Amino acid sequence: MNFKIELPEFVEKYYSIIDFGAKSDREFNNQKAIQLAIDTASQNGGGIVVIPNGYYLSGPIELKSDVNLHLENNAFLQFTKSKEEYPLIWTEYEGIKRIRAVSPISAKNQKNIAITGSGIIDGAGDLWRGIKQFKLTKKEWERCLKKSPYVIEGKEGGIWCPTKTYYEGVLKGEPNYDDPNALAIASENYDVYRPVLVSLIECDRILIEGLTIQNSPAWNIHPLYCTNFTLKNANIKNKFSAQNGDGIDLESCQNCEIADTIFAVGDDGICIKSGKNKEARKKKVPTKNVWIHGCKVFDAHGGFVVGSEMSRGVSNIIVEDCIFSGTDIGVRFKSAMGRGGVVEDITIKNIYMSNIIEEAMIFTMGYVLVNIEDANEGKNEQFGKEDIPEFKNIHLENIICNNSNTAIKINGLELLPIHDITIKNSSFYANKSLDLKLCKNIILDNVEITTKEKRALYKNEVFSA
Repeated sequence: MNFKIELPEFVEKYYSIIDFGAKSDREFNNQKAIQLAIDTASQNGGGIVVIPNGYYLSGPIELKSDVNLHLENNAFLQFTKSKEEYPLIWTEYEGIKRIRAVSPISAKNQKNIAITGSGIIDGAGDLWRGIKQFKLTKKEWERCLKKSPYVIEGKEGGIWCPTKTYYEGVLKGEPNYDDPNALAIASENYDVYRPVLVSLIECDRILIEGLTIQNSPAWNIHPLYCTNFTLKNANIKNKFSAQNGDGIDLESCQNCEIADTIFAVGDDGICIKSGKNKEARKKKVPTKNVWIHGCKVFDAHGGFVVGSEMSRGVSNIIVEDCIFSGTDIGVRFKSAMGRGGVVEDITIKNIYMSNIIEEAMIFTMGYVLVNIEDANEGKNEQFGKEDIPEFKNIHLENIICNNSNTAIKINGLELLPIHDITIKNSSFYANKSLDLKLCKNIILDNVEITTKEKRALYKNEVFSA
């Protein structure tokens, strides 16, 4: 590893939230007490704000420089949901400027911060999220209808809406962002604009360690434009039905480590992003220098994922010694015409997978935005050279997958095929072997792929399709 990740350091001065008026109670809102403890610690040179064992209800809180928010072993921090406490703001989500509600936990332009301990942080996401019917059992769907009768009909049985305001907001759609009253218009349906649980923007030296973080309204953890970020020894959880319930979305960040963490979430598990499309490319902030190791991902859309928002570029990523079990896809690189950006210099090794529903590994340029056939036929003349995304110089070694639908899928663009991908010393058992289209210099070196029909061993073979 050719980069260094700096960890935060804290003075050993302790601030119990109890001393600031907090109490363990089912209905008492501790937001003011927790925030006062954080503010006081930061103003006095920093320290450790302690949430002791107990149940604590809270509205949204902001982390401040030089403060470690520490949850004791049996501390349960449960967030609220209300229009008054969660006003709408302008921020970035899914790679572009968006309206979202304030996050339960946030920090912006702060240094030397942490959330540690072995307690539980719960974002009350079940109060925010709509749920697609096909993701639920009949009994689960009936339980939802008892809570709220609002359903938006769709192709796969519809989407359950937790509130009338959510239902009406989805039907109405987002306001025109050029309208100076956009926030006020959107606020009528505030809970459509689900926040990420932990939002970290332009922060430096950040540590999240040991906790269970669960039940997020949208993504669980979203570091954006951060440096020296570390997540380790944590449990990140969401129900599989949780829409946009990503584990972590590391976006336009540099010098980061994700280690020894378990993800069981409703969307992508470990996701690397760097903004979306032309708007994002105005900011030259790629994601680079990231070390991911010792992690386990269960029941997610993807185990390790790059994209589809990768327009500022992604480089120098190391992923090693991880397990993906029961995910839709194992290793997933996704982008689309219009994104632009370059994903390069990625090393992925010692990855063990089982019961992958679709592809063990996929590299695709046909994720969203435009029809990939139209792009390949040159029917999207509004796109210039800078809009063409690129995947290159990606090395995978010792990848073992027992059971997937497709072993390896690489589908690029005629304008710029996916190129220079090396897969070495790996073994796959799958229903289908290779799906290679619009790609160049794909090297399979000592790769065994077994299907029901045959077993194939590729010894330093080069493919272009």
